[in-house]
Amino acid sequence: MTEEFSINNEQMGKRIRELREKEGLTQDALSEILSVGPNVIGCYERGEYGPSKKTLRLICQYFGVSTDYLLYGETENVEDIMEQVDHFSDADKLKVLVRLMHYFIKGNVLTNIKNSFYELVLDNTPFYGEMGGQVGDKGVLVSENETIQVIDTKRENNQSIHIVKELPKDVNADFMACVDIESREGSAANHTATHLLDYCLKQVLGEHVEQKGSYVDKDTLRFDFSHFQKVTDEELRKVEHMVNEMIRADYALDEHRDTPIEEAKELGAIALFGEKYGDKVRVVRFGPSAEFCGGIHAKSTGKIGFFKIISESSVAAGIRRIEALTGKACEEAIYGLQDTIVALKGLFNNAKDLEGVIRKYIDEHDALKKDVEKFQAQAVERAKDKLVENAREINGVKVVTAVLPMEPAAAKDLVFKVREALPENMICVVGSVYNDKPMLSVMFSDDMVKDHGLNAGKMIREAAKLIQGGGGGQPHYAQAGGKNKDGLSAAVDKVVELAQL
Repeated sequence: MTEEFSINNEQMGKRIRELREKEGLTQDALSEILSVGPNVIGCYERGEYGPSKKTLRLICQYFGVSTDYLLYGETENVEDIMEQVDHFSDADKLKVLVRLMHYFIKGNVLTNIKNSFYELVLDNTPFYGEMGGQVGDKGVLVSENETIQVIDTKRENNQSIHIVKELPKDVNADFMACVDIESREGSAANHTATHLLDYCLKQVLGEHVEQKGSYVDKDTLRFDFSHFQKVTDEELRKVEHMVNEMIRADYALDEHRDTPIEEAKELGAIALFGEKYGDKVRVVRFGPSAEFCGGIHAKSTGKIGFFKIISESSVAAGIRRIEALTGKACEEAIYGLQDTIVALKGLFNNAKDLEGVIRKYIDEHDALKKDVEKFQAQAVERAKDKLVENAREINGVKVVTAVLPMEPAAAKDLVFKVREALPENMICVVGSVYNDKPMLSVMFSDDMVKDHGLNAGKMIREAAKLIQGGGGGQPHYAQAGGKNKDGLSAAVDKVVELAQL
Protein backbone atom coordinates (compact mmCIF):
# COMPACT_ATOMS: atom_id res chain seq x y z
CA MET A 1 0.00 0.00 0.00
CA THR A 2 2.71 2.43 -0.96
CA GLU A 3 2.83 4.98 -3.76
CA GLU A 4 5.63 6.83 -5.52
CA PHE A 5 5.57 10.26 -7.18
CA SER A 6 8.10 11.66 -9.66
CA ILE A 7 9.70 14.97 -8.65
CA ASN A 8 11.33 17.15 -11.31
CA ASN A 9 14.00 19.23 -9.52
CA GLU A 10 14.42 21.50 -12.55
CA GLN A 11 10.73 22.40 -12.65
CA MET A 12 10.58 22.79 -8.87
CA GLY A 13 13.61 25.10 -9.05
CA LYS A 14 11.83 27.19 -11.67
CA ARG A 15 8.82 27.56 -9.37
CA ILE A 16 11.06 28.57 -6.44
CA ARG A 17 12.72 31.22 -8.61
CA GLU A 18 9.35 32.56 -9.78
CA LEU A 19 8.10 32.83 -6.19
CA ARG A 20 11.31 34.54 -5.06
CA GLU A 21 11.33 37.07 -7.91
CA LYS A 22 7.64 37.82 -7.41
CA GLU A 23 8.40 38.86 -3.84
CA GLY A 24 11.42 40.91 -4.92
CA LEU A 25 13.89 38.80 -2.94
CA THR A 26 17.52 38.14 -3.83
CA GLN A 27 18.94 34.64 -3.50
CA ASP A 28 20.99 35.83 -0.51
CA ALA A 29 17.89 37.24 1.20
CA LEU A 30 15.96 33.99 0.74
CA SER A 31 18.92 31.92 1.97
CA GLU A 32 18.97 34.06 5.13
CA ILE A 33 15.23 33.55 5.67
CA LEU A 34 15.55 29.77 5.22
CA SER A 35 18.85 29.52 7.19
CA VAL A 36 20.69 27.76 4.35
CA GLY A 37 24.07 28.44 2.73
CA PRO A 38 24.40 31.43 0.36
CA ASN A 39 24.84 29.23 -2.74
CA VAL A 40 22.09 26.72 -1.91
CA ILE A 41 19.21 28.76 -3.37
CA GLY A 42 21.03 28.95 -6.70
CA CYS A 43 21.44 25.16 -6.70
CA TYR A 44 17.72 24.73 -6.01
CA GLU A 45 16.73 27.09 -8.81
CA ARG A 46 19.08 25.45 -11.33
CA GLY A 47 17.60 22.06 -10.46
CA GLU A 48 20.93 20.61 -9.29
CA TYR A 49 19.16 19.18 -6.26
CA GLY A 50 16.01 19.77 -4.26
CA PRO A 51 15.50 21.11 -0.73
CA SER A 52 15.26 18.88 2.31
CA LYS A 53 11.80 18.08 3.68
CA LYS A 54 12.28 20.67 6.45
CA THR A 55 13.41 23.38 4.03
CA LEU A 56 10.62 22.46 1.61
CA ARG A 57 8.08 23.10 4.35
CA LEU A 58 9.72 26.45 5.21
CA ILE A 59 9.57 27.54 1.55
CA CYS A 60 5.88 26.60 1.35
CA GLN A 61 5.10 28.38 4.61
CA TYR A 62 6.96 31.53 3.61
CA PHE A 63 5.41 31.90 0.14
CA GLY A 64 2.03 30.54 1.16
CA VAL A 65 1.90 27.72 -1.37
CA SER A 66 1.21 24.02 -0.97
CA THR A 67 3.80 21.28 -1.27
CA ASP A 68 1.83 19.99 -4.27
CA TYR A 69 2.41 23.24 -6.12
CA LEU A 70 6.12 23.35 -5.33
CA LEU A 71 6.76 19.64 -6.07
CA TYR A 72 4.38 19.01 -8.94
CA GLY A 73 3.04 22.38 -10.09
CA GLU A 74 -0.45 21.42 -8.98
CA THR A 75 -2.68 24.22 -7.74
CA GLU A 76 -4.98 23.33 -4.90
CA ASN A 77 -8.52 24.53 -5.03
CA VAL A 78 -9.23 26.30 -1.76
CA GLU A 79 -12.93 25.61 -2.12
CA ASP A 80 -12.28 21.88 -2.34
CA ILE A 81 -10.08 21.97 0.74
CA MET A 82 -12.60 23.89 2.77
CA GLU A 83 -15.39 21.62 1.63
CA GLN A 84 -13.63 18.75 3.41
CA VAL A 85 -13.61 20.44 6.78
CA ASP A 86 -16.45 22.91 6.54
CA HIS A 87 -19.20 20.68 7.84
CA PHE A 88 -16.95 19.60 10.69
CA SER A 89 -16.01 23.11 11.80
CA ASP A 90 -18.13 23.28 14.96
CA ALA A 91 -16.70 21.82 18.16
CA ASP A 92 -19.44 19.21 18.45
CA LYS A 93 -18.91 18.07 14.84
CA LEU A 94 -15.14 17.48 14.86
CA LYS A 95 -15.74 13.73 14.91
CA VAL A 96 -16.60 11.64 11.87
CA LEU A 97 -16.67 7.94 11.00
CA VAL A 98 -13.88 7.13 8.55
CA ARG A 99 -12.11 4.23 6.87
CA LEU A 100 -8.46 3.87 5.95
CA MET A 101 -7.97 4.06 2.17
CA HIS A 102 -4.20 3.58 1.90
CA TYR A 103 -0.97 4.49 3.65
CA PHE A 104 2.65 5.38 2.93
CA ILE A 105 5.59 4.16 5.01
CA LYS A 106 8.11 6.86 5.92
CA GLY A 107 11.47 6.36 7.63
CA ASN A 108 13.39 3.14 8.25
CA VAL A 109 10.91 0.90 10.03
CA LEU A 110 13.33 -2.02 10.38
CA THR A 111 16.36 -0.32 11.87
CA ASN A 112 15.12 2.76 13.63
CA ILE A 113 11.64 2.58 15.07
CA LYS A 114 11.92 6.03 16.68
CA ASN A 115 12.32 7.76 13.30
CA SER A 116 9.62 5.88 11.45
CA PHE A 117 6.04 6.96 10.91
CA TYR A 118 3.09 6.38 8.61
CA GLU A 119 1.09 8.69 6.39
CA LEU A 120 -2.59 7.70 6.31
CA VAL A 121 -5.20 8.68 3.73
CA LEU A 122 -8.82 8.41 4.89
CA ASP A 123 -12.00 8.26 2.86
CA ASN A 124 -13.28 11.31 4.72
CA THR A 125 -11.71 13.60 7.28
CA PRO A 126 -12.46 16.51 9.62
CA PHE A 127 -8.69 17.18 9.92
CA TYR A 128 -7.28 20.33 8.34
CA GLY A 129 -4.02 19.76 6.44
CA GLU A 130 -1.20 22.28 6.90
CA MET A 131 -1.46 25.07 4.36
CA GLY A 132 -0.52 28.73 4.04
CA GLY A 133 1.43 28.85 7.30
CA GLN A 134 -1.35 27.32 9.44
CA VAL A 135 -0.36 24.02 11.02
CA GLY A 136 -2.40 20.90 10.46
CA ASP A 137 -4.77 19.40 12.99
CA LYS A 138 -3.84 16.84 15.63
CA GLY A 139 -6.15 14.30 17.20
CA VAL A 140 -6.94 10.59 17.37
CA LEU A 141 -8.42 7.77 15.29
CA VAL A 142 -10.52 5.55 17.56
CA SER A 143 -11.91 2.09 16.80
CA GLU A 144 -13.50 -0.47 19.10
CA ASN A 145 -10.10 -1.98 19.88
CA GLU A 146 -7.48 0.76 19.61
CA THR A 147 -6.64 4.45 19.54
CA ILE A 148 -4.17 5.88 17.02
CA GLN A 149 -2.59 9.29 17.73
CA VAL A 150 -2.56 11.69 14.77
CA ILE A 151 0.46 13.89 15.43
CA ASP A 152 0.07 16.12 12.35
CA THR A 153 -1.88 16.58 9.12
CA LYS A 154 -0.33 17.68 5.79
CA ARG A 155 -1.58 18.45 2.29
CA GLU A 156 0.22 16.39 -0.35
CA ASN A 157 -0.88 15.44 -3.83
CA ASN A 158 -4.26 17.10 -3.26
CA GLN A 159 -4.90 14.81 -0.31
CA SER A 160 -5.03 15.20 3.44
CA ILE A 161 -2.18 13.12 4.87
CA HIS A 162 -2.50 12.07 8.52
CA ILE A 163 0.85 11.49 10.23
CA VAL A 164 0.93 8.66 12.79
CA LYS A 165 3.67 6.75 14.58
CA GLU A 166 1.94 3.40 14.36
CA LEU A 167 -0.24 1.67 11.83
CA PRO A 168 -3.70 0.47 12.93
CA LYS A 169 -3.68 -3.24 13.77
CA ASP A 170 -6.85 -3.66 11.73
CA VAL A 171 -6.56 -1.45 8.64
CA ASN A 172 -10.06 -2.44 7.54
CA ALA A 173 -11.79 -1.32 10.74
CA ASP A 174 -14.10 1.67 11.05
CA PHE A 175 -12.55 4.57 12.96
CA MET A 176 -13.89 7.71 14.57
CA ALA A 177 -11.64 10.60 13.54
CA CYS A 178 -11.55 13.10 16.42
CA VAL A 179 -9.84 16.48 16.08
CA ASP A 180 -8.00 18.01 19.05
CA ILE A 181 -10.44 20.87 19.66
CA GLU A 182 -8.09 22.94 21.84
CA SER A 183 -5.34 22.91 19.20
CA ARG A 184 -7.83 23.62 16.40
CA GLU A 185 -9.40 26.57 18.20
CA GLY A 186 -6.01 27.97 19.23
CA SER A 187 -4.71 27.82 15.66
CA ALA A 188 -7.94 29.32 14.32
CA ALA A 189 -7.73 32.21 16.78
CA ASN A 190 -4.11 32.94 15.91
CA HIS A 191 -4.86 32.71 12.19
CA THR A 192 -7.73 35.17 12.55
CA ALA A 193 -5.41 37.46 14.53
CA THR A 194 -2.98 37.57 11.56
CA HIS A 195 -5.82 38.96 9.43
CA LEU A 196 -6.46 41.72 11.96
CA LEU A 197 -2.74 42.39 12.32
CA ASP A 198 -2.31 42.68 8.55
CA TYR A 199 -5.16 45.19 8.35
CA CYS A 200 -3.91 47.27 11.30
CA LEU A 201 -0.30 47.35 10.05
CA LYS A 202 -1.56 48.86 6.80
CA GLN A 203 -3.52 51.48 8.74
CA VAL A 204 -0.55 52.46 10.93
CA LEU A 205 2.46 52.02 8.60
CA GLY A 206 0.92 52.50 5.15
CA GLU A 207 -0.53 50.61 2.23
CA HIS A 208 2.95 49.46 1.16
CA VAL A 209 2.75 46.77 3.86
CA GLU A 210 2.34 43.30 2.33
CA GLN A 211 2.25 39.95 4.07
CA LYS A 212 5.39 37.96 3.22
CA GLY A 213 4.79 34.86 5.28
CA SER A 214 3.24 33.57 8.46
CA TYR A 215 3.16 30.67 10.86
CA VAL A 216 0.41 29.90 13.34
CA ASP A 217 -0.35 27.08 15.73
CA LYS A 218 -2.27 27.00 18.99
CA ASP A 219 0.54 28.79 20.89
CA THR A 220 2.41 30.73 18.20
CA LEU A 221 1.70 33.68 15.92
CA ARG A 222 4.48 34.77 13.55
CA PHE A 223 3.84 37.32 10.83
CA ASP A 224 6.33 38.56 8.19
CA PHE A 225 5.63 41.74 6.23
CA SER A 226 7.30 44.27 3.97
CA HIS A 227 8.47 47.48 5.59
CA PHE A 228 11.55 49.64 5.03
CA GLN A 229 12.59 50.24 8.65
CA LYS A 230 12.19 49.08 12.23
CA VAL A 231 8.69 49.56 13.59
CA THR A 232 8.86 51.95 16.53
CA ASP A 233 7.51 51.12 19.99
CA GLU A 234 4.86 53.78 19.52
CA GLU A 235 3.72 52.26 16.22
CA LEU A 236 3.63 48.76 17.72
CA ARG A 237 1.53 49.99 20.62
CA LYS A 238 -0.88 51.67 18.18
CA VAL A 239 -1.16 48.44 16.16
CA GLU A 240 -1.83 46.45 19.35
CA HIS A 241 -4.51 48.92 20.39
CA MET A 242 -6.27 48.71 17.02
CA VAL A 243 -6.16 44.89 16.94
CA ASN A 244 -7.61 44.65 20.44
CA GLU A 245 -10.34 47.12 19.52
CA MET A 246 -11.30 44.82 16.63
CA ILE A 247 -11.28 41.86 19.03
CA ARG A 248 -13.59 43.66 21.48
CA ALA A 249 -15.88 44.61 18.58
CA ASP A 250 -16.42 40.84 18.14
CA TYR A 251 -16.76 40.99 14.37
CA ALA A 252 -18.43 37.82 13.09
CA LEU A 253 -16.81 35.68 10.40
CA ASP A 254 -18.26 36.69 7.04
CA GLU A 255 -17.41 34.19 4.29
CA HIS A 256 -18.00 34.49 0.58
CA ARG A 257 -17.56 31.14 -1.17
CA ASP A 258 -17.12 30.51 -4.89
CA THR A 259 -16.50 34.20 -5.51
CA PRO A 260 -15.02 35.21 -8.89
CA ILE A 261 -11.67 36.90 -8.42
CA GLU A 262 -12.76 40.21 -9.92
CA GLU A 263 -15.82 40.29 -7.66
CA ALA A 264 -13.60 39.44 -4.67
CA LYS A 265 -11.38 42.42 -5.49
CA GLU A 266 -14.44 44.66 -5.57
CA LEU A 267 -15.17 43.47 -2.04
CA GLY A 268 -11.76 44.86 -1.06
CA ALA A 269 -10.20 41.44 -0.50
CA ILE A 270 -6.42 41.17 -0.40
CA ALA A 271 -4.55 38.24 -1.95
CA LEU A 272 -2.01 36.84 0.49
CA PHE A 273 1.63 36.72 -0.69
CA GLY A 274 1.01 34.92 -3.93
CA GLU A 275 -1.22 32.04 -2.80
CA LYS A 276 -2.47 29.93 -5.65
CA TYR A 277 -6.24 29.92 -6.24
CA GLY A 278 -8.60 28.69 -8.88
CA ASP A 279 -10.95 30.86 -10.90
CA LYS A 280 -13.17 31.26 -7.86
CA VAL A 281 -11.93 32.16 -4.41
CA ARG A 282 -13.01 32.27 -0.81
CA VAL A 283 -13.16 35.71 0.78
CA VAL A 284 -12.92 35.99 4.56
CA ARG A 285 -14.12 39.19 6.24
CA PHE A 286 -13.92 40.37 9.83
CA GLY A 287 -15.35 43.88 9.94
CA PRO A 288 -13.13 46.10 7.74
CA SER A 289 -10.60 43.27 7.14
CA ALA A 290 -11.15 41.27 3.92
CA GLU A 291 -8.73 38.72 2.46
CA PHE A 292 -8.51 35.73 0.17
CA CYS A 293 -7.92 32.80 2.51
CA GLY A 294 -8.45 29.07 2.77
CA GLY A 295 -7.53 28.52 6.41
CA ILE A 296 -9.55 27.81 9.55
CA HIS A 297 -10.79 30.87 11.43
CA ALA A 298 -12.51 31.80 14.64
CA LYS A 299 -16.27 32.29 14.41
CA SER A 300 -15.78 35.86 15.57
CA THR A 301 -12.88 38.11 16.57
CA GLY A 302 -13.96 37.98 20.22
CA LYS A 303 -12.77 34.35 20.34
CA ILE A 304 -9.19 35.62 20.08
CA GLY A 305 -9.47 37.05 23.61
CA PHE A 306 -6.49 39.37 23.74
CA PHE A 307 -3.56 40.25 21.47
CA LYS A 308 -0.04 41.17 22.59
CA ILE A 309 3.08 41.73 20.47
CA ILE A 310 6.17 40.22 22.11
CA SER A 311 8.84 41.01 19.51
CA GLU A 312 9.58 42.85 16.26
CA SER A 313 12.70 42.11 14.23
CA SER A 314 14.29 41.97 10.79
CA VAL A 315 14.43 38.68 8.85
CA ALA A 316 15.77 40.04 5.54
CA ALA A 317 16.26 43.31 3.70
CA GLY A 318 12.93 45.14 3.71
CA ILE A 319 11.13 42.35 5.59
CA ARG A 320 10.12 42.60 9.25
CA ARG A 321 8.73 39.95 11.58
CA ILE A 322 6.22 40.31 14.40
CA GLU A 323 5.68 37.57 16.98
CA ALA A 324 2.62 37.82 19.16
CA LEU A 325 0.48 35.95 21.66
CA THR A 326 -3.28 35.57 21.93
CA GLY A 327 -5.84 34.01 24.21
CA LYS A 328 -4.63 31.54 26.83
CA ALA A 329 -0.96 31.88 25.88
CA CYS A 330 -1.24 35.64 26.29
CA GLU A 331 -2.97 35.19 29.66
CA GLU A 332 -0.18 32.92 30.92
CA ALA A 333 2.47 35.39 29.74
CA ILE A 334 0.77 38.20 31.65
CA TYR A 335 0.69 36.02 34.77
CA GLY A 336 4.42 35.42 34.33
CA LEU A 337 5.12 39.15 34.06
CA GLN A 338 2.93 39.82 37.09
CA ASP A 339 4.81 37.21 39.15
CA THR A 340 8.12 38.77 38.11
CA ILE A 341 6.98 42.24 39.16
CA VAL A 342 5.73 40.93 42.51
CA ALA A 343 9.08 39.22 43.08
CA LEU A 344 10.96 42.42 42.20
CA LYS A 345 8.81 44.44 44.58
CA GLY A 346 9.65 41.94 47.30
CA LEU A 347 13.36 42.55 46.72
CA PHE A 348 12.78 46.28 47.20
CA ASN A 349 10.53 46.13 50.28
CA ASN A 350 7.33 46.30 48.18
CA ALA A 351 8.10 49.83 47.03
CA LYS A 352 5.14 51.59 45.40
CA ASP A 353 7.36 53.39 42.90
CA LEU A 354 9.28 50.32 41.72
CA GLU A 355 10.77 52.03 38.67
CA GLY A 356 12.03 54.93 40.76
CA VAL A 357 13.58 52.64 43.40
CA ILE A 358 15.32 50.48 40.77
CA ARG A 359 16.62 53.57 38.99
CA LYS A 360 17.99 54.83 42.33
CA TYR A 361 19.77 51.51 42.93
CA ILE A 362 21.24 51.61 39.41
CA ASP A 363 22.54 55.13 39.94
CA GLU A 364 24.04 54.12 43.29
CA HIS A 365 25.59 51.04 41.69
CA ASP A 366 27.16 53.14 38.94
CA ALA A 367 28.58 55.55 41.55
CA LEU A 368 29.98 52.68 43.63
CA LYS A 369 31.45 51.09 40.49
CA LYS A 370 33.29 54.31 39.70
CA ASP A 371 34.59 54.44 43.28
CA VAL A 372 35.76 50.81 43.06
CA GLU A 373 37.50 51.51 39.76
CA LYS A 374 39.20 54.54 41.32
CA PHE A 375 40.37 52.53 44.35
CA GLN A 376 41.50 49.70 42.07
CA ALA A 377 43.55 52.10 39.96
CA GLN A 378 45.15 53.47 43.13
CA ALA A 379 45.88 49.93 44.34
CA VAL A 380 47.48 49.05 40.97
CA GLU A 381 49.59 52.19 41.14
CA ARG A 382 50.81 51.34 44.67
CA ALA A 383 51.54 47.74 43.61
CA LYS A 384 53.51 49.01 40.61
CA ASP A 385 55.62 51.31 42.79
CA LYS A 386 56.40 48.48 45.22
CA LEU A 387 57.26 45.98 42.47
CA VAL A 388 59.55 48.44 40.69
CA GLU A 389 61.24 49.30 44.00
CA ASN A 390 61.87 45.62 44.79
CA ALA A 391 62.91 44.59 41.27
CA ARG A 392 65.81 42.13 41.08
CA GLU A 393 68.68 42.64 38.66
CA ILE A 394 70.09 39.60 36.87
CA ASN A 395 72.95 40.22 34.43
CA GLY A 396 71.81 43.79 33.88
CA VAL A 397 68.11 42.83 33.43
CA LYS A 398 65.52 44.07 35.92
CA VAL A 399 63.29 41.16 36.89
CA VAL A 400 59.88 41.93 38.43
CA THR A 401 57.88 38.99 39.81
CA ALA A 402 54.89 38.69 42.12
CA VAL A 403 51.82 36.60 43.00
CA LEU A 404 48.86 38.79 44.00
CA PRO A 405 45.08 38.55 44.61
CA MET A 406 43.90 40.64 41.67
CA GLU A 407 41.29 40.79 38.89
CA PRO A 408 42.56 39.88 35.40
CA ALA A 409 41.99 43.43 34.12
CA ALA A 410 43.94 44.88 37.04
CA ALA A 411 46.80 42.41 36.46
CA LYS A 412 47.01 43.49 32.83
CA ASP A 413 47.02 47.16 33.87
CA LEU A 414 49.77 46.43 36.39
CA VAL A 415 52.25 44.85 33.96
CA PHE A 416 51.74 47.69 31.47
CA LYS A 417 52.45 50.25 34.21
CA VAL A 418 55.62 48.37 35.16
CA ARG A 419 56.67 48.54 31.49
CA GLU A 420 56.16 52.32 31.54
CA ALA A 421 58.27 52.64 34.67
CA LEU A 422 61.01 50.29 33.39
CA PRO A 423 61.09 50.73 29.60
CA GLU A 424 64.45 48.98 29.07
CA ASN A 425 66.07 45.68 30.11
CA MET A 426 62.94 44.52 31.94
CA ILE A 427 61.08 41.26 32.52
CA CYS A 428 57.80 41.37 34.46
CA VAL A 429 55.90 38.20 35.43
CA VAL A 430 52.78 38.55 37.61
CA GLY A 431 50.66 35.67 38.87
CA SER A 432 47.16 36.66 40.00
CA VAL A 433 44.22 34.86 41.60
CA TYR A 434 40.59 35.94 41.21
CA ASN A 435 37.52 33.87 42.15
CA ASP A 436 39.89 31.02 42.95
CA LYS A 437 41.18 30.95 39.34
CA PRO A 438 44.88 31.58 38.52
CA MET A 439 46.18 33.82 35.75
CA LEU A 440 49.69 34.47 34.49
CA SER A 441 50.68 37.82 32.92
CA VAL A 442 54.04 38.32 31.18
CA MET A 443 55.52 41.61 29.95
CA PHE A 444 58.92 42.28 28.29
CA SER A 445 60.52 45.58 27.31
CA ASP A 446 61.02 46.02 23.56
CA ASP A 447 64.79 45.56 23.71
CA MET A 448 64.38 42.18 25.44
CA VAL A 449 62.30 41.05 22.47
CA LYS A 450 64.48 42.62 19.80
CA ASP A 451 67.97 42.05 21.20
CA HIS A 452 67.48 38.89 23.27
CA GLY A 453 64.88 37.12 21.10
CA LEU A 454 62.36 36.63 23.91
CA ASN A 455 58.76 35.80 23.01
CA ALA A 456 56.17 36.13 25.77
CA GLY A 457 53.49 34.30 23.74
CA LYS A 458 55.63 31.18 23.30
CA MET A 459 57.13 31.18 26.79
CA ILE A 460 53.78 31.55 28.56
CA ARG A 461 52.36 28.46 26.85
CA GLU A 462 55.10 26.36 28.45
CA ALA A 463 54.76 27.97 31.88
CA ALA A 464 50.93 27.71 31.82
CA LYS A 465 51.18 23.92 32.00
CA LEU A 466 52.09 24.32 35.68
CA ILE A 467 48.65 25.88 36.37
CA GLN A 468 46.88 23.36 34.13
CA GLY A 469 45.98 25.97 31.59
CA GLY A 470 47.01 27.69 28.42
CA GLY A 471 47.21 31.03 26.71
CA GLY A 472 49.25 33.15 24.37
CA GLY A 473 49.81 36.63 23.07
CA GLN A 474 52.36 38.90 21.44
CA PRO A 475 56.16 38.70 21.77
CA HIS A 476 56.19 41.50 24.36
CA TYR A 477 52.93 40.66 26.24
CA ALA A 478 50.92 37.52 26.93
CA GLN A 479 48.33 36.13 29.37
CA ALA A 480 47.30 32.60 30.34
CA GLY A 481 44.58 31.19 32.57
CA GLY A 482 44.42 27.86 34.36
CA LYS A 483 42.80 25.64 36.96
CA ASN A 484 45.59 25.02 39.52
CA LYS A 485 46.34 28.11 41.58
CA ASP A 486 48.86 26.16 43.69
CA GLY A 487 51.19 26.03 40.70
CA LEU A 488 51.18 29.79 40.14
CA SER A 489 54.49 30.57 41.88
CA ALA A 490 56.22 27.78 39.96
CA ALA A 491 54.77 29.15 36.70
CA VAL A 492 56.17 32.62 37.47
CA ASP A 493 59.60 31.14 38.13
CA LYS A 494 59.35 29.06 34.94
CA VAL A 495 59.04 32.15 32.77
CA VAL A 496 62.15 33.65 34.32
CA GLU A 497 63.95 30.34 33.80
CA LEU A 498 62.98 30.23 30.13
CA ALA A 499 64.38 33.75 29.64
CA GLN A 500 67.88 32.28 30.30
CA LEU A 501 69.27 35.43 31.80
